[in-house]
Amino acid sequence: MVVSITKLSKSSWFKIKTINKVIHIDPGYIGYFKNQGIPEDELKEKADLILVTHFHKDHLQPEALDKIFSLDTLILAPQKCADRIEGDFKVIMPDDELNLKYIKIKVVDAYNTPDGNSTRKLHHKGENVGYLVTANDKTIYHAGDTDFIPEIKEFGEIDVALIPIGGIFTMDIPEAVEAVLAIKPNIVIPMHMRDADPDRFKKMVERKSDIKVVPLNIGGIFNIE
Repeated sequence: MVVSITKLSKSSWFKIKTINKVIHIDPGYIGYFKNQGIPEDELKEKADLILVTHFHKDHLQPEALDKIFSLDTLILAPQKCADRIEGDFKVIMPDDELNLKYIKIKVVDAYNTPDGNSTRKLHHKGENVGYLVTANDKTIYHAGDTDFIPEIKEFGEIDVALIPIGGIFTMDIPEAVEAVLAIKPNIVIPMHMRDADPDRFKKMVERKSDIKVVPLNIGGIFNIE
């Protein structure tokens, strides 16, 4: 069974689609929805599950939620997201695990470290998260906004890793390369790139490993067979 991953924003909004479920992670952006280039056809199916890594606008926008939410949608988010989500949602913390029908979710840490290459340390341990999403026997790691943290080494087998490379608020390219080499996923999709060059990241990873790097434009789709 194919699991598809579609990139929907410049930062870290992705849609994951399985044969049974539609999952959105980090429906957010900076600015106005109409200026983002988001393919609205990708939003016609309502989300079964929405996962939010933290409360910053480029990861969580009420207008984006309105476009993908239905009364049957389950939202998982940290507590600090409460003022940006209208209605009920399930508050999660690192190490939480949920077994939903056809999907397993594990909540993991995401934070800036004193020694990380991020230059603005706005993401604090315990307030922000990443996710391991397992569907159809494939595991996707969405890192959220993070530096290379020691917990990454304990995640186990990863099929696809969605990794920030932009620096400033997250790890930069050299640090992201080291994180990817520690995770050892089969595929990496760079995200939250800001001005970072995804082709440079791709060359550095593929020079040092057999890991395949797949940069996606907004609307780009990668299928996991």
